[in-house]
Amino acid sequence: MAWIPGAQAAQAQPAVAAAAAAAAAEILVMLHLPAPHFRADGYSGASYRDDSGRQARQRIAAALAREHGLQMMEDWPMPALNVDCFRMRLAAGQDPAAVLAALSRDSRVAWAQSIQDFSAQGGAGAAGVSGDPLYRVQPAAAPWQLEQVRKSATGRKVLVAVIDSGIETSHPDLAGQVTVQENFVDGQSYIAEEHGTAVAGVIAARADNGIGIAGIAPEARLMALRACWQADSGTRCNSFTLAKALNYALLHNAQVINLSLSGPPDRLLQQLVGVAQVRGIRVVGAIDPARSDGGFPANSPGVFAVAADDAPHHGAQCLLAPGRDVPTTMPGARWGMVSGSSYAAAHVSGMLALIGELKPQLSSERLHEGIVRSNGPAPLTGIDLCATIMRITGKCPCACPNPSSDNLARSP
Repeated sequence: MAWIPGAQAAQAQPAVAAAAAAAAAEILVMLHLPAPHFRADGYSGASYRDDSGRQARQRIAAALAREHGLQMMEDWPMPALNVDCFRMRLAAGQDPAAVLAALSRDSRVAWAQSIQDFSAQGGAGAAGVSGDPLYRVQPAAAPWQLEQVRKSATGRKVLVAVIDSGIETSHPDLAGQVTVQENFVDGQSYIAEEHGTAVAGVIAARADNGIGIAGIAPEARLMALRACWQADSGTRCNSFTLAKALNYALLHNAQVINLSLSGPPDRLLQQLVGVAQVRGIRVVGAIDPARSDGGFPANSPGVFAVAADDAPHHGAQCLLAPGRDVPTTMPGARWGMVSGSSYAAAHVSGMLALIGELKPQLSSERLHEGIVRSNGPAPLTGIDLCATIMRITGKCPCACPNPSSDNLARSP
């Protein structure tokens, strides 16, 4: 079901193949910044002024590149971590491990690391369909009692960063839902791609417009942060593209960050996720069923780790959500059925947007505690949304049992 509009498909595939090959021969070098109150070079994270502070860091990076036989490729500020990130290319025949070890011993370097590969955790399911209302076949619609829940919460004004492949912002079910669109993939223009568009639809497709589906949080607003690209082998990302997108989300007040992807441990990304959690941003990660620990970021403490409801269990902290034959938005103003933990994670991001509207000050720790697991007639949904809202707010928006005294309504 992969689809990229028009001639862009032919152009995109060679570009993504080249990007993947290049990343394998590149490393990231982090240089410390002075503390913010000592810096003369204020910057937003997307760009910074060409002043003495930046020039000094570039001179240091250039010297490091010369000394270690590297080629400077790109630099990007990471003010959320108080570092500048420099992407450098290894020379032919260089041993990456030896270069990284040498850089790690240099007092000018905060740390250096390889560029890791990450992949989306979703794929196509049944054949695509077009035009027919699909709400009734959405797997969360009935067990989560979404029609009743939306009388109390729709995710209104909650900002969800979708760090993924490109979202079709003009899709009739997504028009007006995306407030920010940024591209962090080098050498490509922003394009509509399947995985990002599908994830966005699950979270925040428009409701009551007579077409397609309704997102879990149809009045949430999305940041479309393209850090992944569609390739023959699936949807791919890397440490650098993801770090740029995470840094942007941190600087632009995202309240929920959806990461429907998985990969190996990564120091740069781990630190950015940690900063997000300190700031009270909810981070949602898709579990990779092929990895015994679920993969990063799902295995990171404090992340809302989500698996598809038909996937192997990954421990008591794992949340289960619908992830099989989920109808959602597709590029080309179409809809289709998808499967995978990517879309289960998107369900939870939508749920967190609903709760964020109702209880915006609740800490992530208390929110984790407040999620009620389903043991009713539809246990495969994993989460009892109505009971969760009742426990967190003290008010039940749907057919709930008598309210329990065990609720978090007064908790910070």
